[in-house]
Amino acid sequence: MDRIKDTRSFMRIVHRYLGYLMAGIMAVYSISGVILVYRDTDFLKRENHYEKIFDKNLTEKQLGEETKIKNFEITKIDNGIAYFKEGTYNSLTGKADYTKKELPFVWDKMTKLHKAKSAQALSPLNTFFGVCLLFFVISSFWMFPPKSKVFRRGMIFAAIGFVLALLLTFV
Repeated sequence: MDRIKDTRSFMRIVHRYLGYLMAGIMAVYSISGVILVYRDTDFLKRENHYEKIFDKNLTEKQLGEETKIKNFEITKIDNGIAYFKEGTYNSLTGKADYTKKELPFVWDKMTKLHKAKSAQALSPLNTFFGVCLLFFVISSFWMFPPKSKVFRRGMIFAAIGFVLALLLTFV
């Protein structure tokens, strides 16, 4: 096993093994993150057909919540049947017949990693991931001696990355 001699060797050793541990998690996050960038398009989505029975006489808002369709809007109501872009809803029987474009099961589950709230089971993984990324940022400054040319260049690139992230965040 590697010997810890000082702060620098500690940071390098932990950075190395934590990096190996995080490699799989980072692969999943990176793939799902790319997919999330295109969530407003039909990229990788497939059309699924649903026939469900909901409560009778739902309002437009309630029906939108039940179907989980974004930007839900009823276009016409005729003889108790509400028509919307994705299908129909019979307010007398409660039967809804509609289609939705959704990500396949595996991709959908992966993208939920980014959307986890504190009460959900994935929140500890998200917290662990964020803390590990912060550790990688901090420990990377112990990879090279502070007086080396590589370290000075690294500081310049770190500053450029920080400014670039701030610019893109606030523009």
